[in-house]
Amino acid sequence: MIVLENVSKIFYSRHVRNVVFQDLNAVFPSRTSVALLGRNGAGKSTLLQVISGALIPNSGRVLSDGNISFPIGLANSMHPHMSGAQNTKFIARIYGADTDALKNFVEDFAELGEKFYLPVRTYSSGMRARLLFGINMGLKFDTYLVDEVSAVGDASFREKSEYVFKERMRESGAIFISHSMPLLRRMCTAGAVLERGRIAYYEDLDEAIRVHHANVHAADNDDD
Repeated sequence: MIVLENVSKIFYSRHVRNVVFQDLNAVFPSRTSVALLGRNGAGKSTLLQVISGALIPNSGRVLSDGNISFPIGLANSMHPHMSGAQNTKFIARIYGADTDALKNFVEDFAELGEKFYLPVRTYSSGMRARLLFGINMGLKFDTYLVDEVSAVGDASFREKSEYVFKERMRESGAIFISHSMPLLRRMCTAGAVLERGRIAYYEDLDEAIRVHHANVHAADNDDD
């Protein structure tokens, strides 16, 4: 379970004060895959980074009774001059996992071939996504944070990715960001909508999607 208590994140640039969200309060239940919805710029990726600990909130706190992954899809989670294999083993050591076991799992899962042993800076965005997804799925977390990893690769790879993710969801939860509603419907059972610096949690994913679509429609009308 993850609990947000009055969490605020504000960025300052010269004389500009950008309030991404303020005094967020929410509970993400254990063993539940939650779709995090919101318009572009709503702060979804920023919130995942705050939950993961990669960003420190200006106020409030994030509480959890389990361990949380780094956001899948966050490219700067890897050292660009290290190979995929080296990054995998380095992350395994950080999380106290078996380095060889994780390396073997990721090498098989990511399907990068010999490029697994080349520097990550030479990878395409799709290759990085497959590598990060493989590393996260190879580690045991109570909550997985997935940021815009829509399925990459061919149909068989997408099918494999969804299968492995759903297997992890048997014992874990997730907070999942994607613009693909069909993907969210396959991967998630609940939803949370981040809108104008506030968040609302919905046990019913369809209700969350309806609220999100209404927000998008209202914003489009405001722009007219």
